[in-house]
Amino acid sequence: MTTIETSLLVVACVFSGSLVGLTLHRLLPAQHMTSETLDVVRLGNGLLSVLASLVLGLLIATAKSSYDSTTHAIRDYAAELGVLNETLRDYGGPASVPRDVLRRYTERFLADGWPPDGVRPATLEAGEGQRLLEQVREAIRALKPADAGATWLQDQALTGTTNLLRQRWLLIDNKQSNVQGVVLGVLVSWITVIFAGFGLNAPRNTTVVAAFFICALGIGGAIFLIMEMDRPLDGVMRISSLPVENVLKDMNW
Repeated sequence: MTTIETSLLVVACVFSGSLVGLTLHRLLPAQHMTSETLDVVRLGNGLLSVLASLVLGLLIATAKSSYDSTTHAIRDYAAELGVLNETLRDYGGPASVPRDVLRRYTERFLADGWPPDGVRPATLEAGEGQRLLEQVREAIRALKPADAGATWLQDQALTGTTNLLRQRWLLIDNKQSNVQGVVLGVLVSWITVIFAGFGLNAPRNTTVVAAFFICALGIGGAIFLIMEMDRPLDGVMRISSLPVENVLKDMNW
């Protein structure tokens, strides 16, 4: 299920809860609609509202933290690719082989992380891209430095490749969802009950129904943002590929 479909489902659940409350307001006998009874419902709604606010804030903070950390990781990764390319360029002609493999790896990384067709999801996994990066390391190790300066550049290049391998695994781990579906389900159920309580206390008119629908859209929008930020390499809010594209342009010079 896509984020848009999930958000629309949330809107339907929350709005249905308010309609259930409005219907109960009309169907319940008078002894169930006394001021004391409604006060108890308001108190319960207040308690659930506090809990829902805390959980919603926690989910937003978690998703935003995941989005920001992945954004910084991509920028750092692109910078590491650029530094490694510059190191190999400084080494000179013998390093043309690892530079060529590094360029092919960067192209593959760009295609895996930001698919050009926009249909399939990002696939930062241990596959062809991983093998290309390991080939870069092996090609660097095969270099025969002619002097101390070349030896230093080879050591720097090997360190950079090791960093890239480590950061790649971190990116793969960060791609996993940090927002659990069961937490979203519990949160939406609380909000649905809250809106049912609102409907139980509200008058039955078009303005109230419209207000409930707009609020339900707002809740659905919040869930949409949480789920989109939790998928930083996919969806409409995916991270820009510009840092990696700029490094690839530099490699092609």
